[in-house]
Amino acid sequence: MNVGLIGFGTIGAGVVEIFNTNHDLIREKTGKDLKLKRVVDLDIETDRGVDIDPEILSTDADDILNDPEIDIVIELIGGYEPARSFILRALENGKHVVTANKALLARHWDEIMATARENGVRIAFEASVGGGIPVLRALNESLAANRIKSIYGIINGTANYILTRMASEGMEFDDVLREAQRLGYAERDPTFDIEGHDTAQKLIILALLGFGVYVPEEDLHVEGISKIRRDDIEYANNELGCSVKLLATASLDDGELEMGVMPFLVPHEHLLSSVNGVFNGIYITGDFTGPVMFYGKGAGRRATASAVVADCMDIALNPESPLQPGPGVRMVESIREFRETRSRYYIRLDAVDRPGVLHEIAGAFSRHEISIESVTQKGALEGESVPIYIVTHEAAEGDIQSAIREISEIRWVTGEPVRLKIL
Repeated sequence: MNVGLIGFGTIGAGVVEIFNTNHDLIREKTGKDLKLKRVVDLDIETDRGVDIDPEILSTDADDILNDPEIDIVIELIGGYEPARSFILRALENGKHVVTANKALLARHWDEIMATARENGVRIAFEASVGGGIPVLRALNESLAANRIKSIYGIINGTANYILTRMASEGMEFDDVLREAQRLGYAERDPTFDIEGHDTAQKLIILALLGFGVYVPEEDLHVEGISKIRRDDIEYANNELGCSVKLLATASLDDGELEMGVMPFLVPHEHLLSSVNGVFNGIYITGDFTGPVMFYGKGAGRRATASAVVADCMDIALNPESPLQPGPGVRMVESIREFRETRSRYYIRLDAVDRPGVLHEIAGAFSRHEISIESVTQKGALEGESVPIYIVTHEAAEGDIQSAIREISEIRWVTGEPVRLKIL
């Protein structure tokens, strides 16, 4: 089977490296000779550090899309266009497609899957979530006998690296972000990672395979980590026995799906609490398996390329396999409004240390029927602003938001309060 690769960047170079290094192993495992026939990129002059026959390089995607001898097209250019057009043309021309493009899948899922079905070809996308972690295949195959009850994931290495460094070295967010950018763990514009959008796109794919429902990002509650301070992490760790993690969450309760992205306080005894640095962890609970944990490198040249080539091998082994990612039926009756979700909460606010302030704050919580579990105020001279740390009993998100809005209007409260759910 001939393979065409569109996108000879970091991951594409990893794909070439695997074909070079493990070509014989791939043939032994599939019984077919998977040959990289053509590699297309706008830049075919830069040395990628891998051996490649210059005769197979091209700058024209049509050399792959219109070649009747190419059976599988790998798309690794990312983004929406021209990636969408390339994938649709490949499918319409009867070619199987392998992609790592979570953004495209999250936005154009229905169109891409319908096109694949209409043309009797497969699209595989293991590398779109979790890099080299085989979590999508597990959801689609190994856990297929289960009704999935919940999926919790740390699936953005940049955000997890920042939170880990803040916790281990007592650094503030901005300082760690600059260091992460210097080391190449964060982009020059890190918004997509630190504000939760990358995590949300991956969650959409996980929910599709786990629950059979498509929820576009605009319908999700998505929060990032830029408002978290060092003292939030220190208080969570030292006083509450928790780590702060950016989580993608999706859980099904009596037909109602609750899903979103935001920072959580994760108890130290939970496996996700120990997922640190640039690593990813996905914690899935099935009705028969119970909890199952997937852990590994969520990005990077070699790990992600491994998943891409594995998808090619799966297509080589099962080219006629019907396209039916996910449970095949919608497991969800309705989507729970974010305001209706319930949790215990950690809330940090800054207020001037003076008589009566705590009474006003407590009154706001009481008026919204929120029960307080604990309040801690760090010492300061009277008249100075001081952080106040509050832990609530279980409450509705909408009530918490209303109480925080009221508290923010108190004259002596300074800055913007921060609230995090406790897993």
